[in-house]
Amino acid sequence: MSFQEAISSGLSRYIDFNTRSSRSEYWFWVLFVILLSIVAGVIDNLLFGSSVLGTLVTLGLLVPGIAVGVRRLHDIDRSGWWYLIALIPIIGALVLIYWFVQPGTPGSNEYGDNPLGDAASS
Repeated sequence: MSFQEAISSGLSRYIDFNTRSSRSEYWFWVLFVILLSIVAGVIDNLLFGSSVLGTLVTLGLLVPGIAVGVRRLHDIDRSGWWYLIALIPIIGALVLIYWFVQPGTPGSNEYGDNPLGDAASS
């Protein structure tokens, strides 16, 4: 999956918590959020002197980001409720990162067919 396809998928399926997302889709989404946050931070510093735009970007991408993370967990055949492990300081984030770099379940699982575009998970 390309960068543009991943962003388009992340934004168009922003309330889809039922299917799967490939590794490439998830990590391109993370890259997009980081880049957009940097740009918003620079614009905030130049124009506002506070984090007005950064806050709007964060709020606007919160639900789509959670949805992509849940779909990524589904790709490795884990319940989306495991996303709540992020609430455990440091350890929760490390566990999620470990899971997010794992290849997806080959073929179908209870969350659907293998997402297209991630050759390593097929």
